[in-house]
Amino acid sequence: MKVILSLSGGLDSTCLLSRLFKQVEVLPVIFSYGSKHNRYENEAAYMVCKYYDLKPLHIELDQVMVEFRSNLLKTGGEIPEGHYSAPSMSQTVVPARNLIFISILAGLAESNDAQKVALAVHAGDHHIYPDCRPEFVKSADKTVSLATDGKVSLMAPFLMMSKGEVLKEGLVERAPVHLTRTCYKDQLIACGKCGSCVERLEAFQQCGMKDPIDYAEDTK
Repeated sequence: MKVILSLSGGLDSTCLLSRLFKQVEVLPVIFSYGSKHNRYENEAAYMVCKYYDLKPLHIELDQVMVEFRSNLLKTGGEIPEGHYSAPSMSQTVVPARNLIFISILAGLAESNDAQKVALAVHAGDHHIYPDCRPEFVKSADKTVSLATDGKVSLMAPFLMMSKGEVLKEGLVERAPVHLTRTCYKDQLIACGKCGSCVERLEAFQQCGMKDPIDYAEDTK
C-alpha cells in the first residue's frame, strides 16, 4: 500500500509517520499556506523527512489563502495564549484548511497510484476546528472516494485519541519528537504559552516525561 501523508512537522503528523513508515510506502506532503509558524514547522517537517530518509512534496498555497481570515495567518491578529480548549483558540481556525489540503492530497494520491490519504487529526482538535471533527472526516472520506472513483480513501487513525495518547504511541514507535514544531507563534523558540504549546506540554506530562524541545525563558 502507498499512503500520501500530510506532514506539518508537528507532533501528531510525525507520530503518524512513525506508525505508517514501518507498514507502508509513505509520500509526505508539506504545505506552505501563510501561517505565522509555517517557516518553523516546514523546517521541522524537512528534518523529520531526513530522519526517515524520505523525499517530500512541497505545496505552496500562500497566495491561495492570502485573503483568508485567521489569526494563525500572517495577515491575521495576535495568536491567543491559554489552554487549547479555550474559546479564544477559535481565532486560529483557518477556514476549510483541511478540506483544501484533502482535495490536493486526493489528487496527488490518484496521480501517484496511492490508495490512502492520511491526516493526523485527533480528539483534542474537535472542540475548536470544524474540519477535524468525526463528521467532517467521515464526509471527506466519502467525497474522496467518489472523486477518485473509489481508488483513494481517507484515513485518520488518531481521530478519537487525545494528544497524550498520540504521543504515547509515537514514543513506542520511536518517533523523532525532538525534531517537531508545535508552537503557533512566529518565533524561533517555542513560546510555551499558546494553546498549541500548552496542549503539547500537557501531553508530555501525561506520558511522564519532559518535552525535549526548548521553550522561551519566561515559560520555565
